[in-house]
Amino acid sequence: MDIRVVTDATEISECLRLRAEVFIDEQDVSEDEERDGLDDQCVHFLAHDAGIPIGAARLNYLNDGYAKIQRVCVVKKARGTGAGAKIMHAIIAKVREDQIRDTIRLGAQTHALAFYEKLGFTAFGDEYLDAGIPHFDMELRV
Repeated sequence: MDIRVVTDATEISECLRLRAEVFIDEQDVSEDEERDGLDDQCVHFLAHDAGIPIGAARLNYLNDGYAKIQRVCVVKKARGTGAGAKIMHAIIAKVREDQIRDTIRLGAQTHALAFYEKLGFTAFGDEYLDAGIPHFDMELRV
């Protein structure tokens, strides 16, 4: 499995396609909510398995005092393979390497809390709805 930062328009389009498949098609998130206009300001990650794109995520450094992981997705056929954890490890490594922020936050779908907790994230605050899906904010110090 290969996970890397992508900057090429074709590869970023592949990230957007994967996100549409997972968030818009599977989870019924509206396109307007999924495409928030921040993609051109984020660092994009694309995961391949045997040359086939299977997952994506983005990293946003625009927040004051922390980096934010967003839009983490793995296609249905690749779930349960460890792809999500590998994507997350790549993003965490990038934040450490960049040394821009020492805290990472994300909004985790409530059903995925245990997944992020295994990676060292801690939930804080109250549960909230994002795109009609229950979430908790989570944080990791790096």
